[in-house]
Amino acid sequence: MTRITRRPSSVLFACSMNAVRSPMAEAIGKNQLGFSIFIDSAGLNTQPVDPFAIAVMREIGIEISGHHTKAFGDIEVESFDLIIALSPEAYEHARAFARTSDVEVEYWPIPDATTTGDTREQRLEAYRHVRDLLSRRIKERLRSEGDIAVKL
Repeated sequence: MTRITRRPSSVLFACSMNAVRSPMAEAIGKNQLGFSIFIDSAGLNTQPVDPFAIAVMREIGIEISGHHTKAFGDIEVESFDLIIALSPEAYEHARAFARTSDVEVEYWPIPDATTTGDTREQRLEAYRHVRDLLSRRIKERLRSEGDIAVKL
């Protein structure tokens, strides 16, 4: 079965702290899509951007060290067409919010790189995996114009 999904005009990437997954997704989305879609990110809480996230994004020429972390309460969530939750906690929060608004919510189970690896190189590999996974998912879901056919 195939379902047709409209390409959103605004996307919010959400995770737990807006320190790793969601700022990486925001920066990758903006890099891939330019101004064709409004993209932002937020977390349930905030922490400074993770240094490992900054390092692996620099490897692909994207700078996120100046990212200002935001919590859900800092933005107008109802102004987005789509919230893509990148952590289970963000998904639950976004679903609760979507019950009273016209916002579509998707969950992408992206691993938490902060809990992986004992050595610096193992941690960097975990962050690279997250970065590359986000890049692929964003290309698949958001890059084409108009309607998107989604196989169910």
